[in-house]
Amino acid sequence: MDRLKRKIDAVLQQWLNTENHLPLIVKGARQIGKTEAIEHFAANNYKNVVEINFVLQKEYRDIFADGYDVDTIIRNITMINPMLKVEPGNTLLFFDELQACPDCATSLKAFKLDGRYDVICSGSLMGISYQEIESNSVGYKEDITMYPLDFEEFLWAKGYDAKQIEGIYEYMKETKPLPKAVLSVLQQNFREYLILGGMPAVVWLFISTGNFSGTLGLQKQLLLDYEEDITKYASGFDQGRILNVYRKIPVFLGKENKKFQISKVAHGARSREYVGVNEWLENAGIVNICYCLEHPELPLRGNYNPDNYRIYYGDTGLLIASLDEEAQLDLRQNKNFGVYKGALYENIVAQMLVAQGFGLYFYRNQTATMEIDFFVRDADSLIPVEVKATNGTSKSLNKIVSEADYEDVKYGIKLGDANIGKSQNFVTFPYAITFLLKRWIRERILLRRQGINDKIVTE
Repeated sequence: MDRLKRKIDAVLQQWLNTENHLPLIVKGARQIGKTEAIEHFAANNYKNVVEINFVLQKEYRDIFADGYDVDTIIRNITMINPMLKVEPGNTLLFFDELQACPDCATSLKAFKLDGRYDVICSGSLMGISYQEIESNSVGYKEDITMYPLDFEEFLWAKGYDAKQIEGIYEYMKETKPLPKAVLSVLQQNFREYLILGGMPAVVWLFISTGNFSGTLGLQKQLLLDYEEDITKYASGFDQGRILNVYRKIPVFLGKENKKFQISKVAHGARSREYVGVNEWLENAGIVNICYCLEHPELPLRGNYNPDNYRIYYGDTGLLIASLDEEAQLDLRQNKNFGVYKGALYENIVAQMLVAQGFGLYFYRNQTATMEIDFFVRDADSLIPVEVKATNGTSKSLNKIVSEADYEDVKYGIKLGDANIGKSQNFVTFPYAITFLLKRWIRERILLRRQGINDKIVTE
């Protein structure tokens, strides 16, 4: 294996095969493999590739200074480097680090109308408002978001193929327990993934060596790189306040309610002084924010308290790397997650839900007698998702799916270190197959539309 197979590989190929495809912007956090994936795709599909990195090659930032006429832009590019080959109909223009040259986004309309060249842009969008880019070339570009490796991509890296994963899904589809041997292997791989996370460099090192040696050091360096990026790109904000929030995430996740409180980030910290900080970290792909619902009902958007939220790391491996050295040693040697066990599983579930396109919402009533970790939805119902660090009872889940007060809730999902199963009004899935959840929900919707009985509850 010479590289990590990524889901974006198929997305890029589908984009190329789409007639009259628009210029493409690939968004995502730094160091998640955007550049490598695009370079691999380009090398296998184009005769000529012009790759420009606006951070490393600052001289190219002025190629739009004379306007957005395509011939003028191409002329300016080849004036800087006359060795570049640009042929209409068989050339990809790859503009990397878009955040360093917002004018590039404005040019996408011109490239689409011209139609002679394919264009892909990539960037972390740190330090730039995506709304600014969004307002440029509206209707003349396509946007996709890339994430760290999910567990399916990790399984690919371990040598598992689509047929084996499809076999796992068949058990999920039928809500039948996995064979013990299969479950055991899945759980072992998932524990590895939980420790490593989905940053490509970390996963590649693990796959290459067959052990964890060096992975923690690499993760810690990535944490430092993110902090450096914050100080570099957080223009218009107090970088110190962004760092305060970023560094305090593990502290709040270690508490029982996991609620993030600005007042406890630093001495004398006030919410009004931190306006926009959380959103900046989220837009940069560094964190995922989970909001508390006012009431467990549809719709999800507009039904949450913006001042009551939890912040999760965008990559669980980096969360683990942020813990103290004693916790690190215990975790890797004894698989003991300590007080962070619940937080780590919640973090990785949040990461997997976001990668599937779900928003993050939770519910905790004022008396703390009911708490649901996440909510997703299908066509006509609200689906509570409980993350169980232990195999205990699910009082909150049982309550919300059985009481008439919650009419939008038809059934629930319990995720845990357990096998596939179904109980009254909810199903149980092992953490390891959470990456298949959206597919499972969609197929259930199709079955209902076809009039096929698809009861979840045990008769």
